[in-house]
Amino acid sequence: MIETTLEQQILELVSRLGTEQQQQVLQYVREMAVPRGVPAVKVFEAARGLFDPQDIDEMARAIEEDCEKIGYSS
Repeated sequence: MIETTLEQQILELVSRLGTEQQQQVLQYVREMAVPRGVPAVKVFEAARGLFDPQDIDEMARAIEEDCEKIGYSS
C-alpha cells in the first residue's frame, strides 16, 4: 500500500469538490493561516512589574474599548 502524505490527502479530497466548495475550503484555510492576537489582559498581566500600575490600567481600558486584543506577527 502506498503511503500518502497529509498534503496529498487534502489535495485529493479538495479536487473532488465543486468550485464553490473549493472556495469555501480556501477561505477557511486562509483564516486559519492568519496569526491571532494575544488577549490584552495577558499582555498587561505580564507588564505589571514594568510600568506604573495606574498607567497599565489606563492602557488596558483604552485597548479593551478600541480593539480588545493586541496583534503580533511571527
